[in-house]
Amino acid sequence: MLDPAHPIARLLEEDRRYKFEAYAFVFEALHYAQDVLEMGAESPTEPNAEQAEESETPAGPERHVTGRELCDAIRRYAIEQYGYMAKTVLNSWGIHGTGDFGEIVFNLIRVGQMRKTPSDTRVDFDDIYDFDVAFQQQFKIAPS
Repeated sequence: MLDPAHPIARLLEEDRRYKFEAYAFVFEALHYAQDVLEMGAESPTEPNAEQAEESETPAGPERHVTGRELCDAIRRYAIEQYGYMAKTVLNSWGIHGTGDFGEIVFNLIRVGQMRKTPSDTRVDFDDIYDFDVAFQQQFKIAPS
């Protein structure tokens, strides 16, 4: 169970559009992008609001994945994890387009769970691909 004091628990109360699984999936997809797909360039990031107040974690270079790259990684990871059900699963969590990934990422930035570079914007995630096309897979059942 998620600690009620955790920033994501507060976020889920403030913004009910997305389920907890959507936030967890975006984190997993980010790690998939960086570790498996080797996406991201070393880039300085801005401290988010909570980090700026705490000054515990200084802003510094880290591997940065762009909005477009993250959307591509999310698509690939969703298909890998859920196959032909990927779009249905994402929709059940409140995700219906790539703009929703941007909303989730910027919600996480706002509550101090992700960071951004000075050039990152929420609109970087808009209209990257059409969900119906991106998650339509050619699945064939082959006789054994």
